[in-house]
Amino acid sequence: MPGVGPKTAQRLALHILKRPESEVEALAQALVEAKKQIGLCSVCFHLSSEPVCEICRNSNRDNTTICVVADSRDVIALEKTREFKGKYHVLGGVISPIDGIGPEQLTLQALVRRVSKDKPTEVILAISPSVEGETTTLYIGQLIKPFTKVTRIAFGLPVGGDLEYADEVTLARALEGRRELD
Repeated sequence: MPGVGPKTAQRLALHILKRPESEVEALAQALVEAKKQIGLCSVCFHLSSEPVCEICRNSNRDNTTICVVADSRDVIALEKTREFKGKYHVLGGVISPIDGIGPEQLTLQALVRRVSKDKPTEVILAISPSVEGETTTLYIGQLIKPFTKVTRIAFGLPVGGDLEYADEVTLARALEGRRELD
Protein backbone atom coordinates (compact mmCIF):
# COMPACT_ATOMS: atom_id res chain seq x y z
CA MET A 1 0.00 0.00 0.00
CA PRO A 2 1.30 3.50 -0.76
CA GLY A 3 3.00 5.14 2.19
CA VAL A 4 3.42 1.87 4.09
CA GLY A 5 7.02 0.70 4.27
CA PRO A 6 8.15 -2.90 4.66
CA LYS A 7 8.53 -2.72 8.45
CA THR A 8 5.10 -1.16 8.98
CA ALA A 9 3.53 -3.68 6.59
CA GLN A 10 5.14 -6.50 8.54
CA ARG A 11 3.89 -5.10 11.88
CA LEU A 12 0.36 -4.73 10.48
CA ALA A 13 0.36 -8.24 9.04
CA LEU A 14 1.62 -9.75 12.29
CA HIS A 15 -0.94 -7.77 14.28
CA ILE A 16 -3.78 -9.01 12.07
CA LEU A 17 -2.54 -12.61 12.31
CA LYS A 18 -2.64 -12.39 16.12
CA ARG A 19 -6.24 -11.12 16.21
CA PRO A 20 -9.22 -13.46 16.55
CA GLU A 21 -10.67 -14.65 13.25
CA SER A 22 -13.93 -12.77 13.93
CA GLU A 23 -12.05 -9.45 14.13
CA VAL A 24 -10.15 -10.16 10.92
CA GLU A 25 -13.40 -11.06 9.15
CA ALA A 26 -15.01 -7.85 10.46
CA LEU A 27 -12.07 -5.82 9.16
CA ALA A 28 -12.24 -7.53 5.76
CA GLN A 29 -16.00 -6.96 5.57
CA ALA A 30 -15.58 -3.29 6.53
CA LEU A 31 -13.05 -2.85 3.71
CA VAL A 32 -15.37 -4.52 1.19
CA GLU A 33 -18.31 -2.35 2.31
CA ALA A 34 -16.21 0.83 2.11
CA LYS A 35 -15.16 -0.09 -1.42
CA LYS A 36 -18.81 -0.71 -2.41
CA GLN A 37 -20.17 2.47 -0.83
CA ILE A 38 -17.52 5.01 -1.77
CA GLY A 39 -17.46 6.35 -5.30
CA LEU A 40 -16.73 9.64 -7.01
CA CYS A 41 -18.76 12.83 -6.84
CA SER A 42 -20.46 13.45 -10.20
CA VAL A 43 -19.52 17.16 -10.02
CA CYS A 44 -15.96 17.37 -8.68
CA PHE A 45 -14.78 13.72 -8.69
CA HIS A 46 -13.82 13.77 -5.00
CA LEU A 47 -14.51 10.61 -3.01
CA SER A 48 -18.11 10.43 -1.84
CA SER A 49 -20.70 8.01 -0.54
CA GLU A 50 -23.39 10.10 -2.27
CA PRO A 51 -23.80 10.96 -5.98
CA VAL A 52 -22.78 14.55 -5.14
CA CYS A 53 -20.25 15.08 -2.33
CA GLU A 54 -20.80 17.11 0.81
CA ILE A 55 -18.57 19.96 -0.41
CA CYS A 56 -20.43 20.35 -3.71
CA ARG A 57 -23.80 20.23 -1.89
CA ASN A 58 -22.76 22.85 0.67
CA SER A 59 -24.55 26.11 -0.24
CA ASN A 60 -22.21 28.07 2.05
CA ARG A 61 -19.22 27.30 -0.20
CA ASP A 62 -18.07 29.91 -2.73
CA ASN A 63 -19.31 28.84 -6.18
CA THR A 64 -17.14 31.41 -7.94
CA THR A 65 -13.83 29.72 -7.13
CA ILE A 66 -12.72 26.22 -8.13
CA CYS A 67 -9.51 24.68 -6.84
CA VAL A 68 -8.11 22.01 -9.16
CA VAL A 69 -6.13 19.22 -7.49
CA ALA A 70 -4.60 15.93 -8.62
CA ASP A 71 -6.44 13.62 -6.21
CA SER A 72 -8.69 13.41 -3.17
CA ARG A 73 -5.74 13.43 -0.76
CA ASP A 74 -5.11 17.01 -1.87
CA VAL A 75 -8.73 17.99 -1.10
CA ILE A 76 -8.36 16.50 2.37
CA ALA A 77 -5.08 18.36 2.95
CA LEU A 78 -6.54 21.68 1.81
CA GLU A 79 -9.69 21.20 3.88
CA LYS A 80 -7.56 20.67 6.99
CA THR A 81 -6.27 24.25 6.62
CA ARG A 82 -9.85 25.60 6.85
CA GLU A 83 -8.72 28.43 4.55
CA PHE A 84 -10.27 27.55 1.19
CA LYS A 85 -14.02 28.21 1.02
CA GLY A 86 -14.65 27.42 -2.65
CA LYS A 87 -15.31 24.21 -4.57
CA TYR A 88 -12.89 21.62 -5.92
CA HIS A 89 -12.21 19.63 -9.05
CA VAL A 90 -10.20 16.39 -8.72
CA LEU A 91 -8.28 15.38 -11.85
CA GLY A 92 -7.60 11.79 -10.85
CA GLY A 93 -3.85 12.15 -11.37
CA VAL A 94 -1.40 14.16 -13.46
CA ILE A 95 -0.25 13.92 -17.05
CA SER A 96 2.60 11.40 -17.13
CA PRO A 97 3.44 9.97 -20.57
CA ILE A 98 6.02 7.64 -19.02
CA ASP A 99 3.21 6.04 -16.96
CA GLY A 100 0.80 6.05 -19.89
CA ILE A 101 -1.36 8.82 -18.41
CA GLY A 102 -2.44 11.42 -20.92
CA PRO A 103 -5.06 14.17 -20.72
CA GLU A 104 -7.74 11.66 -21.78
CA GLN A 105 -7.28 9.64 -18.58
CA LEU A 106 -7.96 12.68 -16.38
CA THR A 107 -11.20 14.58 -15.74
CA LEU A 108 -10.05 17.52 -17.88
CA GLN A 109 -13.01 17.55 -20.28
CA ALA A 110 -15.39 17.61 -17.31
CA LEU A 111 -13.39 20.55 -15.90
CA VAL A 112 -13.63 22.48 -19.18
CA ARG A 113 -17.40 21.83 -19.36
CA ARG A 114 -17.81 22.87 -15.74
CA VAL A 115 -15.81 26.08 -16.14
CA SER A 116 -17.54 27.08 -19.39
CA LYS A 117 -20.98 26.35 -17.86
CA ASP A 118 -20.58 27.64 -14.28
CA LYS A 119 -18.33 30.60 -15.21
CA PRO A 120 -16.28 30.82 -11.99
CA THR A 121 -14.32 34.04 -11.50
CA GLU A 122 -11.15 32.10 -10.64
CA VAL A 123 -9.69 28.63 -11.05
CA ILE A 124 -6.81 27.90 -8.69
CA LEU A 125 -4.38 25.19 -9.79
CA ALA A 126 -3.08 23.39 -6.68
CA ILE A 127 -0.95 20.70 -8.27
CA SER A 128 2.43 19.60 -6.89
CA PRO A 129 5.42 21.14 -8.67
CA SER A 130 6.88 17.92 -10.09
CA VAL A 131 7.70 17.65 -13.79
CA GLU A 132 4.35 15.91 -14.33
CA GLY A 133 2.56 18.46 -12.15
CA GLU A 134 4.07 21.36 -14.10
CA THR A 135 3.06 19.75 -17.39
CA THR A 136 -0.49 19.27 -16.11
CA THR A 137 -0.64 22.85 -14.77
CA LEU A 138 0.49 24.35 -18.09
CA TYR A 139 -1.91 22.15 -20.05
CA ILE A 140 -4.90 23.09 -17.88
CA GLY A 141 -3.94 26.76 -17.96
CA GLN A 142 -4.11 26.76 -21.76
CA LEU A 143 -7.45 24.92 -21.74
CA ILE A 144 -9.33 27.20 -19.37
CA LYS A 145 -7.71 30.63 -19.77
CA PRO A 146 -10.29 31.53 -22.44
CA PHE A 147 -13.06 31.12 -19.83
CA THR A 148 -11.76 32.59 -16.57
CA LYS A 149 -8.86 33.86 -14.48
CA VAL A 150 -6.36 31.06 -13.76
CA THR A 151 -3.99 31.19 -10.78
CA ARG A 152 -1.75 28.70 -9.05
CA ILE A 153 -0.83 28.27 -5.43
CA ALA A 154 2.49 29.70 -4.29
CA PHE A 155 5.33 27.34 -3.50
CA GLY A 156 8.15 28.05 -1.15
CA LEU A 157 9.91 27.17 2.02
CA PRO A 158 8.26 25.25 4.83
CA VAL A 159 8.01 26.90 8.23
CA GLY A 160 11.21 26.08 10.09
CA GLY A 161 13.09 25.27 6.89
CA ASP A 162 16.61 26.58 6.31
CA LEU A 163 17.51 28.41 3.08
CA GLU A 164 20.79 26.55 2.74
CA TYR A 165 18.99 23.20 2.45
CA ALA A 166 16.37 24.28 -0.08
CA ASP A 167 16.82 23.35 -3.73
CA GLU A 168 17.04 26.00 -6.44
CA VAL A 169 13.52 25.46 -7.76
CA THR A 170 11.99 25.83 -4.29
CA LEU A 171 13.97 29.01 -3.66
CA ALA A 172 12.98 30.42 -7.05
CA ARG A 173 9.31 29.68 -6.34
CA ALA A 174 9.60 31.25 -2.90
CA LEU A 175 10.91 34.44 -4.53
CA GLU A 176 8.19 34.40 -7.21
CA GLY A 177 5.44 33.92 -4.61
CA ARG A 178 6.63 36.72 -2.34
CA ARG A 179 4.13 39.28 -1.10
CA GLU A 180 4.18 42.62 0.64
CA LEU A 181 4.22 42.72 4.43
CA ASP A 182 0.98 43.86 6.02
